[in-house]
Amino acid sequence: MTSDEQFMRRALELARAGVGLVSPNPAVGAVVVDSAGNEAGAGTHTYDGIKHAEVLALERAGGRARGGTLYLNLEPCSHQGRTGPCADAVIAAGIARVVCSMQDPNPQVAGEGFARLRAAGIRVDVGMMEAEARRLNEAFAKFIRHRVPLVTLKAAMTLDGKIAPPPAGLAVAKEVAAGGSTGGWITGEIARKYVHELRHEHDAIMAGVGTVIADDPLLTDRSGRARRRPLLRVILDSWLRLPEASRLVKSAQGDVLVIYSKADESRKRELENLGLRVERVAPCRDDERPDLADVMRHLAKYDVTSVLIEGGATVNWTALSSGVVDKLFLFYAPKILGEGAVPFVASGGPGHAHVVLSPRHVRLHQFGEDFAVEGYLRDLWD
Repeated sequence: MTSDEQFMRRALELARAGVGLVSPNPAVGAVVVDSAGNEAGAGTHTYDGIKHAEVLALERAGGRARGGTLYLNLEPCSHQGRTGPCADAVIAAGIARVVCSMQDPNPQVAGEGFARLRAAGIRVDVGMMEAEARRLNEAFAKFIRHRVPLVTLKAAMTLDGKIAPPPAGLAVAKEVAAGGSTGGWITGEIARKYVHELRHEHDAIMAGVGTVIADDPLLTDRSGRARRRPLLRVILDSWLRLPEASRLVKSAQGDVLVIYSKADESRKRELENLGLRVERVAPCRDDERPDLADVMRHLAKYDVTSVLIEGGATVNWTALSSGVVDKLFLFYAPKILGEGAVPFVASGGPGHAHVVLSPRHVRLHQFGEDFAVEGYLRDLWD
């Protein structure tokens, strides 16, 4: 590994430390190396900390920055936001060379930061570990260019594509199809622990009311997120059937948003009096469920840059058929549930089109005896 690769990897590690603390800004890490080749300063951007990573690194390096090299995973900004242009700070510090993974996808920057540095006589090298840098900030890229969040659909299933055992009766079957399971874990502890890491990487988690009725989950991420921005728990609930005795309702502290399409105002007020945020989104043309494309645009108004869907069979089918899903993360356990068990997707009924999807850029992950398939349904950088 060259020294450039070593310091760039360090910058990426620093950037990852900002995940869960930085949204709606990008995750950025920076390292200043002095002219003798030694690390002189480093920084990680967090939204609450205000200062950007490169400014923090330059401040910590002090006079040792002059004539040195700055490593960072994202182009220094060139515009005035909550802080001044970082490109100007780099120039003022006397940096001689900048090594950066990628151009900023923000249309307000998009190469202008690099141009400003080069105009000041600074050598700029772009592209080192770009693939890793892009993955780190793919949600920011989607949001900043299209003003909708990156949507990842996560599910845990058996080798025969089932997400829950056969329901005990018709009433339970209806709830499971709407978004729940009949209890018990499909995957092992290692995979379940990683799910909390996935939740931590997202601004919001989304499930159907059927999941709440069947499983009574908390839908938390159990990690050290910014107090400013807890994981937003979003429940799709057309008729506002959410049980008031559920753990989700009892634990709500302004971090539960219920999206409905058909219920009356009196029920809405009842849930709001319990501390929930309850908002209406128009239903789909084909049925009475909230239109998921509108739901995502609605969430973007709150600067939600990423959503993790953890639904049941019908929520999964609705999300995939609506075209809102960008990415899949599907866990598989070495089990077979057989006939009658709940499938990964369940059609909304007659008249709904059959959907064929082909994930791209597929990666496999091992979690003990379980494994996961990660893939993209669209190119996020088009």
